[in-house]
Amino acid sequence: MSPLADFQNEIYLSGLGDVLPVWPTDLTRLEERAEAVLSAQAFGYVAGAAGSGATARFNREAFDRWRIVPRMLRDVADRDLSVEVLGQRLPAPVLLAPIGVQSIFHPDGELATARAAAATGLTTILSTAASYTLEEVAAANGDGSRWFQLYWPKDRDLAVSFLERAKAAGYTALVVTLDTFTLAWRPRDLDQAYLPFLRGVGVANYFSDPVFQRAVGGPVTAENRDTAILHWAAGFGNPSLTWDDLAFLREHWDGPIALKGIQHPDDARRAVDTGMDAVIVSNHGGRQVDGAVASLDALPAVADAAGSQLTVLFDSGVRTGSDIAKALALGAKAVLVGRPYAYGLALGGEAGVRHVLRCLMADLELSLALAGLTRPSELSLDTLVRG
Repeated sequence: MSPLADFQNEIYLSGLGDVLPVWPTDLTRLEERAEAVLSAQAFGYVAGAAGSGATARFNREAFDRWRIVPRMLRDVADRDLSVEVLGQRLPAPVLLAPIGVQSIFHPDGELATARAAAATGLTTILSTAASYTLEEVAAANGDGSRWFQLYWPKDRDLAVSFLERAKAAGYTALVVTLDTFTLAWRPRDLDQAYLPFLRGVGVANYFSDPVFQRAVGGPVTAENRDTAILHWAAGFGNPSLTWDDLAFLREHWDGPIALKGIQHPDDARRAVDTGMDAVIVSNHGGRQVDGAVASLDALPAVADAAGSQLTVLFDSGVRTGSDIAKALALGAKAVLVGRPYAYGLALGGEAGVRHVLRCLMADLELSLALAGLTRPSELSLDTLVRG
């Protein structure tokens, strides 16, 4: 076994001393465990979805419609899950999706996540809407791999300031979320009348930014905090953006740019035309459009449209190693995992996140080997059948 899959042996050997795993190794059970330790507001924020929750359900159902077909008597002794994604060499095709306001799950929030990512060699993607500043998270991540996710504000000077700060702090790629220029109708948050940003949580990057501070009359203090929150609310998203505006980002960011939220093949083609480097097939985990297409259902056509001109990544609904294998077989280079590590964070801070990531990587390697495969690049449509 490789060091990734050897996590399984670590667990079995610990059982000889009557030491059992602190957290479930079936990551689909994490949500229930996290609900027991989080406030109703925090749990609703991470577990909730738009409208009736149909899109979130569709994401999971789409994985169940594909079945892996194992092949026998293939030499799978030499296995290697490593991949290169936008200039980063990763031990497995897994990245940590951008999730905001992580301090509502655990006091260490994004700092714990950044440390766990560095410890496992994976790339963490920091949300603009973080509880800690991008500089603080970079320090926690150390020599690890990190990307910055941009919620593109109305104030272009603020956007440029975010990009300059991210570049200076060692973030190597930019992820631009396209599907959240405004928040969707989210009943679980609405029923709690809960939006953490209005309580000053998840706005650390804004409040610490010199451009933002100039706009509110100086550093954010108790005296002008309400004014700062209102200024954040007025400028968070820009619904007037179009494909032509991407040239502005390219002018101010010299590294790779990935567009997150792509669901239609024509949008992948537009990404090629505008000189982007990657697309992330995502419906925001079902949090934006109720009744939207499942991301996995959208993936093959987007991957086909992207061809070899774009790196295709996948997000929304990933819970297991076999989920990752299916997404890779359908055209993704790597996947972003979201809610599972957030639940791990809630349950155990940095150690909980590491547990989730190690489980996913071990599960993926064992799933591939038992299907007769040794590397992610060997996955293809031939690996799957429709259920």
